[in-house]
Amino acid sequence: MKPPAPAHACAIVLVLLPLLAVLQTTCAQKNAIDIYSLTVDSRVSSRFAHTVITSRVVNRADSMQEATFQMELPKKAFITNFSMIIDGVMYPGNIKQKDAAQKQYSAAVARGESAGLVKATGRKMEQFQVSVSVAPSAKVTFELVYEELLKRRLGVYELLLKVQPRQLVKHLQMDIHIFEPQGISFLETESTFMTNELADALTISQNQTKAHIRFKPTLSQQQKSAEQQDTVVDGNLIIRYDVNRTLSGGSIQIENGYFVHYFAPEGLSMIPKNVIFVIDTSGSMMGKKIRQTREALIKILEDLRPEDHFNLISFSREATQWKPSLVPASTQNVEEAKKYANSIKAQGGTNINDAMLMAVQLLDTATREEQLPSGSVSLFLLLTDGDPTVGETNPTKIQKNVQEAIGGQYSLFCLGFGFDVSYAFLEKLALDNGGLARRIYEDSDSALQLQDFYQEVANPLLTAVTFEYPSNAVEEVTQDNFRLFFKGSEMVVAGKLRAQSPEVLSAIVSGQLPMENITFQMESQVAKQEEEFQKPKYIFHGFMERLWAYLTIHQLLERMVSASDADKQALETQALGLSLNYSFVTPLTSMVVTKPEGQEQSQVAEKPMENAGVSLYARVHDLPSKTVGTPGLNAPVLYRYTSRKLDPDLRIPSRKGFLANPLLASSSSGGPTILDDYLDETMEATTSAAPAPIQAPTVILPLPGQSTDQLCVDIKRTPGPLLLLLSDPDQGLEVTGEYKMEKAQFSWIEVTFKNPQLQVHVSPEHVVVTRGRRSSEYKWKETLFVVMPGLTMTMDKAGLLLLSSPDKVTIGLLSWDGLGEGLRLLLRDTDRFSSHVDGILGRFYQGVLWGPPDTTDDSKRTLRARGFDFDATRELKLDYQEGTPGTEISCWSVAL
Repeated sequence: MKPPAPAHACAIVLVLLPLLAVLQTTCAQKNAIDIYSLTVDSRVSSRFAHTVITSRVVNRADSMQEATFQMELPKKAFITNFSMIIDGVMYPGNIKQKDAAQKQYSAAVARGESAGLVKATGRKMEQFQVSVSVAPSAKVTFELVYEELLKRRLGVYELLLKVQPRQLVKHLQMDIHIFEPQGISFLETESTFMTNELADALTISQNQTKAHIRFKPTLSQQQKSAEQQDTVVDGNLIIRYDVNRTLSGGSIQIENGYFVHYFAPEGLSMIPKNVIFVIDTSGSMMGKKIRQTREALIKILEDLRPEDHFNLISFSREATQWKPSLVPASTQNVEEAKKYANSIKAQGGTNINDAMLMAVQLLDTATREEQLPSGSVSLFLLLTDGDPTVGETNPTKIQKNVQEAIGGQYSLFCLGFGFDVSYAFLEKLALDNGGLARRIYEDSDSALQLQDFYQEVANPLLTAVTFEYPSNAVEEVTQDNFRLFFKGSEMVVAGKLRAQSPEVLSAIVSGQLPMENITFQMESQVAKQEEEFQKPKYIFHGFMERLWAYLTIHQLLERMVSASDADKQALETQALGLSLNYSFVTPLTSMVVTKPEGQEQSQVAEKPMENAGVSLYARVHDLPSKTVGTPGLNAPVLYRYTSRKLDPDLRIPSRKGFLANPLLASSSSGGPTILDDYLDETMEATTSAAPAPIQAPTVILPLPGQSTDQLCVDIKRTPGPLLLLLSDPDQGLEVTGEYKMEKAQFSWIEVTFKNPQLQVHVSPEHVVVTRGRRSSEYKWKETLFVVMPGLTMTMDKAGLLLLSSPDKVTIGLLSWDGLGEGLRLLLRDTDRFSSHVDGILGRFYQGVLWGPPDTTDDSKRTLRARGFDFDATRELKLDYQEGTPGTEISCWSVAL
């Protein structure tokens, strides 16, 4: 007989991100509601993702328990279906016009019931939540379906999978099928929870046109340890890929009477650009925001090409331009601009109107006086964190002023920093002027967010792009003309084939290069294309019609932002009709979720607009702060005396703590002297000082040709702060670092691979990984597991980052926080270095000769590398390679 169950209620939370599932039990009676099956099935057919998430739970308690199904999905995705099956009875979600659903929502709120609204929860996500009571031994099946068109950004498409079951799941399985008729050129997976053991549960199979990613861990693989029943599955799984492309009119794909045309030609040269950076320096930008803005701006300026022209305008109460006109992006001008950017400070109000009008006038003058390259593209990049407070403060009037001034000649891109800014104001300002808006989230990687957005618009390839199809072949075509096409992006046009359409669908895409027009022609065999999408079982059939509807709705909603009141109603009616017809939860519709009788009768899910998330965030003001630390007298210190003269860099221990600048007095000879009482005190400290603890060397090198011995290298002097540590052209590998002699540690280390194109920049604060033009930031000691063609990148909870490949030297990086703290470099598989390896560390892997032991001391030898002799001494050092606290090792130690 079972013991009686406690009377208290237990809540369970299931969170699902795109390809995501999270179930969290939130009561003392752990796992009273048990997830016995959790599956994700996502089918990506020609960039359109159809995702079904199914969770089966059972109440193993002897009392009624409440389960809360909480799901997060991409902001650009539309929920298409949600249902619950309780005791064999299905309770579906019904999608209605928002006004009709609002009555049920208001009634639920009036009764004090939760309304189940979808809410913005982060940068890319919004949250949907439904609660239901579960009887003892009863089973419930939740099923959620959503769809999205994957957007190409900086050269890749991305699917995000976040897995947080919070308990062991008997049947946990995720399947992602990708089918791309153009052929898959690149596929990468990244995880923040994968260990080497758990990685065995991840399988990836791929051929020319399809890929299958499966994650199916066993119970033992999910379990943290034999003693702990907690799950190790907790984090993100990201799938990135791209498709094959040529210098052509793109790819026209046809399925079930609909077509989609993807256009992103390769091989085009960049168009020169003229860009004016309009930067908010008002008081609200003070602190972290302005620091990150300066950091990002300096990096962005470095990316300008010599043929580009640019200027900077900073504004607070008034607007100030850096130069009287746009200037070429020469090395000298860029360096001057970086100094200017580094000097900007935050204070005063926010005068957006005057700043933008000044920027437009600068471009107008430069264009009129023919100062800019022929055929170049002109654009503005506006960054602000607040509403206008000085000068013209009416947002509508500012939008009108800017639109009239620009007159359709230039593009405006707006970045809203944080959540105090009116995003709706910036979005309309951008869309009115051929650009787009993006929110920059206040976080440690805000500077990277700014840089990445700039990279999206930094490389224009074509202007005035138009798509043409035979009028007797197609109808109801989505947007078919675009102002700009940028490198790494993709243009998508979809439509419906007419009943009597030709057997061959043709298309002409035209655009403008700097000095000429260009035309692309494309043909697609209708019957052949239809057949290609009918056979495979892994395709969600009928997807292209839904893709067309999805794209049309998004474009209608975007046009509503900048439409007149008269046009807005017609656009809304059209978007609403499509939303209801295709069962999409959009900003114009709501989904009413029914429940068993006796429970809250309905919950309403609504899709929020971007500004809906503002109330979820509180603004944090960055205030300057100072911290003072005084190490104890037992801290290691090195000091030396020459008579009574003092080395100015000396740090003296005293009863008051360390003195970075000890009391000095000028002697008659002009040199600094130590006061008598300090001399007595420090001499006393010298005689009683404990032996210096064993330190970790700057780097530990496995010795060439040996399996156990190691070379401990300390850097004592350098020709400069920037060092080439390793270079192997045959491996396509280079490792550089900046070494600070005064701190005796690296301020950063950078590893660059040629194939795959990858750069890893590490500092004591974080790890920044750049693939092509995309950058991602990671914190030390976050679990990371990335598998890409030709390279695997892993990081464990000790903070050891490894870059490995079956045929390459393994490079390790570590933020060491033990004695002699700082960045550390590790090397493994050093026998894979080629004969061309070089660098101050690489020279120890080519033609190393050891001299005989010293006749009087066999712990000393001479080592010759690349014609240089080094004194090597056998010493005890601290091995950092396995992480803090390290172990003592005996190694041959040399100083560079």
